[in-house]
Amino acid sequence: MAIENLHDFMENYFKANDCSIVENNNGKLKIQLTDVMDELLMNRPFYWQYVKKLGYPGQPMEVSFITNPERREEEGEWIHFGSPRVHQIFRTLKTQGRMTKLYEQIQAGQRTPLTPWLVINMKISYEGKQKKDEVVSFGLNLINGAMLKGMMEAIEDLSFHSNISDFSYTMTPIIRIKSGYQRIIQYIEKSLQQEDHDWAAESLKHLQEELQLLDHFYTEGDQQDSEEEAEYEQLMEQERKDIENRYQPTIRLEVVNGGLFYLSQTTSNQFLQK
Repeated sequence: MAIENLHDFMENYFKANDCSIVENNNGKLKIQLTDVMDELLMNRPFYWQYVKKLGYPGQPMEVSFITNPERREEEGEWIHFGSPRVHQIFRTLKTQGRMTKLYEQIQAGQRTPLTPWLVINMKISYEGKQKKDEVVSFGLNLINGAMLKGMMEAIEDLSFHSNISDFSYTMTPIIRIKSGYQRIIQYIEKSLQQEDHDWAAESLKHLQEELQLLDHFYTEGDQQDSEEEAEYEQLMEQERKDIENRYQPTIRLEVVNGGLFYLSQTTSNQFLQK
């Protein structure tokens, strides 16, 4: 499991939603929530109804998340890719809107072009005997087609706003969004083909062993009449499908969210030089 990746994802998520990072150290992330994020995540509807009805200011919670297994016994909420909290955050991303449009904030005294980048956060799920999830971000320059992996990490220190800065203007994309998305998918698929897939071979081996055990169990059973035999075959076929669904090695791609990020040429050039 990519612990650092999950930690970075959580950090970027809360930063993007205007929460303050109180502590960020060795797999522990302490967050001061905003009113909006407290309502969204902390399941306190009656509290917020009460303070709003009385016109009082709310007191959003401060929460700690632990992504480092070695610190899971410490005070805070231990999270991993399969934990309910992470799935809850994925759901909020969908309800908040999966696409956004943001502009890098710059100080310019003359007309300055901003370059469009298509940014996609992708969840990659490896499914088989063992399961693993990873969230990776990709950026595609829609002018020249340059691709950057780890886009969210690259732009995390930049300042963005939903309104464009004074004296700035956007460049018209040469690559359409749909085509850009397909390029990112093709890039991911090509990268996956070049990975070590020993996990898939191990899963296939285990799948065959399980199917052989299943065949042995049913062929060694007592002789049945025709009606019982039909039930046996139906049960065997269902168990075979369950085994195949459980151990058949599969890689699934799921878009978490994404958007158009308009960056200054200075920032874009820095990415191209990496």
